[in-house]
Amino acid sequence: MKNPIKLSHPIFEIVQRAASELEIDAYVIGGYVRDLILDRPSKDIDIVAIGNGIDLATKVAELIGPKTKVSVFKNFGTAMLNFNGYEIEFVGARKESYNRNSRKPIVEDGTLEDDQNRRDFTINALAISLNKDNFGTLIDPFGGLKDIENKRLVTPLDPDITYSDDPLRMMRAIRFASQLNFTIDSNSFVSIIKNRDRIKIVSQERITDELNKIILSPIPSVGFNLLFDSQLLHLIFPLMAELHGIEVIDGKGHKDNFYHTLQVLDNICETTDDLWLRWAAILHDIAKPPTKRFEKSIGWTFHGHEDKGAQMVPGIFKKLKLPLDHKMKYVQKLVRLHLRPIALVKDIVSDSAIRRLLFDAGEDIDDLMKLCTADITTKNKRKQSQYIQNFELVKQKLIDIEEKDMLRNWQPPISGEHIMNTFNIGPSKPVGEIKNSIKEAILEGDIQNNYEEAHKFMIELGLKMGLKTAN
Repeated sequence: MKNPIKLSHPIFEIVQRAASELEIDAYVIGGYVRDLILDRPSKDIDIVAIGNGIDLATKVAELIGPKTKVSVFKNFGTAMLNFNGYEIEFVGARKESYNRNSRKPIVEDGTLEDDQNRRDFTINALAISLNKDNFGTLIDPFGGLKDIENKRLVTPLDPDITYSDDPLRMMRAIRFASQLNFTIDSNSFVSIIKNRDRIKIVSQERITDELNKIILSPIPSVGFNLLFDSQLLHLIFPLMAELHGIEVIDGKGHKDNFYHTLQVLDNICETTDDLWLRWAAILHDIAKPPTKRFEKSIGWTFHGHEDKGAQMVPGIFKKLKLPLDHKMKYVQKLVRLHLRPIALVKDIVSDSAIRRLLFDAGEDIDDLMKLCTADITTKNKRKQSQYIQNFELVKQKLIDIEEKDMLRNWQPPISGEHIMNTFNIGPSKPVGEIKNSIKEAILEGDIQNNYEEAHKFMIELGLKMGLKTAN
């Protein structure tokens, strides 16, 4: 790439003026420079000052205008402001030294060279000058530009030092490989394997943040294969690592559920960017190891793995510090239901079965069908085609019955209060029995999902139970 590099965002000219007034040097560094070269969109800009970064941020804010607010983080020596939709962070150049039992460095003021030395990878150590005499000049001390061209991830210093100092960089290496489709330098990968136990000093929140970024990458299996091969996965998510392997008894083996899961994950990424639907793909077979049995007349079975898997979801989310709210319940629901549409494919599709699926899945039925379609990983083209054709039949049935019965967002046509008022009774077992019977009658297709038919059914049922209607 020829120098100088064109910097089109107006913030860079403003930073140049501010740095000139303060008589300090300033550079844009790190991910923004990398993404600029890769022609990737980036809304985060890191500015390093050879001097006080907070002072530079304050001066920049003054030049932008009086309404510009600066967030200052004195403990970290950083400041941040937003401009034209970009988040711009300012920091003074620094050098770092580490204590072996912590990834929090001892920080001292440093030079640009010191600041580039502390970066995780050569592609993130690139800097562009924002100074008047050489504005736009690329400073590349480690050959990061060449590594971008060769799509390689290399550490600026000895990888053992880089990864041991801050073990989260091992996760970042794998995340960048998955996001950018880069390869990790062989010496670097050996170092990750050697230093993998150091990941234990990193907080679960930081690990999970990187894991989620891997899951959101274009082809997540790239990252998960690297996590498995480095054995980091065995430390950060052992339940997933336990899916790996094939057991053979009497010449009968089962598929490798780890690689099957990765294929399902990659498949679903073709239809969704939703993190939690991708998590459902990861966890859909998570209970296969504890439910695995060999039955001589059948072979390998995993009976009840969908229910067991759903039971495991809250514990997994808690362990990984993932949210325990509606997002967890959504994943849990999809794991529990993921075999239901497949069962409908295998059997004759009855209206009753479709109604029950609509009732149980509710507004998540479309996502469930995406998950089930992604779960078709057979290499047999004939079987694959047959499954897809049958799924289309199920999808059409879902559409037809939903239009008729309105079960996607179930609202009982008869409330418990209405039952009590009709028969002049208080909260009691008969109220629950009547409500449940109305629901079952609708799901079986005995009555329509409307007030008139449900009310008539309620009266008949109440009279059979010996209840009397209020006058």
